[in-house]
Amino acid sequence: MSKGRVLIIAGSDSGGGAGLQADIKTITMLGGYAMNAVTAVTVQNTLGVSGAHEIPPDIVRAQIEAVMSDLGADAWKLGMLGSAAHVRAVRAAYEAYGGGVPLVLDPVMIAKGGAALLAEDAIAVIRDELVPLAAIVTPNAPEAEALTGVEVRDLDGQMEAAEVLVEQLGAYSALVKGGHIEGEVIRDVLLTREGYRVFESERVDTRATHGTGCTLASAMAAYIAQGVAIEPAVEAARAYLMEAIRNAPGFGAGHGPLGHNWSVKG
Repeated sequence: MSKGRVLIIAGSDSGGGAGLQADIKTITMLGGYAMNAVTAVTVQNTLGVSGAHEIPPDIVRAQIEAVMSDLGADAWKLGMLGSAAHVRAVRAAYEAYGGGVPLVLDPVMIAKGGAALLAEDAIAVIRDELVPLAAIVTPNAPEAEALTGVEVRDLDGQMEAAEVLVEQLGAYSALVKGGHIEGEVIRDVLLTREGYRVFESERVDTRATHGTGCTLASAMAAYIAQGVAIEPAVEAARAYLMEAIRNAPGFGAGHGPLGHNWSVKG
């Protein structure tokens, strides 16, 4: 029986807008129970990332084992993993302790301000070792290009990349996001084993875009962990994200954080 427990495996954002902090806020606001295994401690704010300290892979695995042996989980959400060693440690932990629960894979590669959050040699390891385990993988256009080799500059490219992720690389489903593609309408392409669905939303003119990918993937994980199927989970997660963007608090001088608590604001 789904209880809403989500194990987050990701990096910490000292500014609170992305990473574990965004994940925990999102999952909590959507009625789930958030747990975490920290992969890295980053030094960042809305202006960018100025430093990072990786947590040793064996400690990451130990955090996962501690959570799963006591609390359990109904879904895993993967964010910043950092290195190939971390990717392999997470895969081994999933095989040992995951119990086949749905895995939401957000293949974080580059921070909003441009800083690299994933080593180059880790991209192939994510593609080969984690994508096949994913209930859903949620790359933006540059991440989809890196994982598939497909040029993702328009809707056709999004659909082709989704096909590679599902039909060739083995993910159960893929959401290839369109926020990096120019245009007044953002299109996200979902491909499941049942077929395509294209979600559309008007682009919001805002600088409050820090943590959008983390928030969207965590919202999906929260819904999936509570027993919602993938397609309606994606639809509901996008709706939550759009409201969080519209209700951003306006903090910081750069790419600002979202209003994760929009539903309870007076």
